[in-house]
Amino acid sequence: MNKTLIAAAVTLAVTTLSTQAMARDSIHIVGSSTVFPFSTAVAETFGRSGNFKTPKVESTGTGGGMKLFCGGVGVDHPDITNASRAMKASEFDACQEAGVKDITEVKIGFDGIAIANSKSTAQLDLTLKDLYLALAKDIPDGKGGFEPNPYKTWKEVNAELPDAKIEVLGPPPTSGTRDAFVELAMEGGCNSIPEIKALKKTEEKKHKAVCHGVREDGAYVEAGENDNLIVQKLTANPNALGIFGYSFLDQNTDKVQGAKIDGVAPTYDSISDGSYPVSRSIYFYVKNAHVGTIPGIEEFVKEFTSDKAWGPDGYLADKGLIALPDDDRAAVAQSAQSLTPMEKPAH
Repeated sequence: MNKTLIAAAVTLAVTTLSTQAMARDSIHIVGSSTVFPFSTAVAETFGRSGNFKTPKVESTGTGGGMKLFCGGVGVDHPDITNASRAMKASEFDACQEAGVKDITEVKIGFDGIAIANSKSTAQLDLTLKDLYLALAKDIPDGKGGFEPNPYKTWKEVNAELPDAKIEVLGPPPTSGTRDAFVELAMEGGCNSIPEIKALKKTEEKKHKAVCHGVREDGAYVEAGENDNLIVQKLTANPNALGIFGYSFLDQNTDKVQGAKIDGVAPTYDSISDGSYPVSRSIYFYVKNAHVGTIPGIEEFVKEFTSDKAWGPDGYLADKGLIALPDDDRAAVAQSAQSLTPMEKPAH
């Protein structure tokens, strides 16, 4: 009986190992919902080459992807994570502690964060200050302190805006889009108010709390990591606004339009030249320890960083990717294809 049980246990263990190995004869990619359509397009093109299986790409959000990526080395952990912001020093440390030592950072281009509404409504022209006053958890009370945000309509924020309820559908805290929106739009608007800007020098923690705190009273609605769902909800509710990457705006111009921010509309050119105020760099990160074990990682990186993919006239431009300048693209491609390990980020 004991021999039979031992034999059965060994068979089960071997079967489990074989199943795991079979499950990891393809690349596993997680991370940003913004980078997801670009990564998926490269994965599908890569898979059609016939040399390797099509990579599995999941949209988990930037923060969620970093946690999975930094969880460890081995077939149970992803090989690549997409990110709509740079890796944080704390995430790098978490990777190191879990044995994920050598990581290659690949900046793939630029993306703007669109604040969009249904095309059945008038296009809005918002300032960064408007966005802060509409969405901040606490705002100045006019007496030197702060109060819970009292504004219910856009007209209360700015008399030139519509008399419509403030309802903004956006990503959750795990999203790199949320991080970038808070840093670029909310903090940008926050610092346009002199008494709050002055706080940064005297009370940095309070400044961050005031500038980065987002309303929790229903005016800001966390809509998950599915940007397509936000587009659908905007179509159904013409008074609502949505926050998502430019690529989703570009792919849905028949349904939604981007608001002008400080007089500048979100376009390829305005994001590329930096004149659109809410724009950022986007990335993916490679776990070098998996190269040579999981088949195709080097080749996938080479495909992604080829001009036919990420160049100004590449197939990712059709998906809304704003390309890096030629010299930067060449330097990043060389670093990516040689899998040069990154240094620890400063912040």
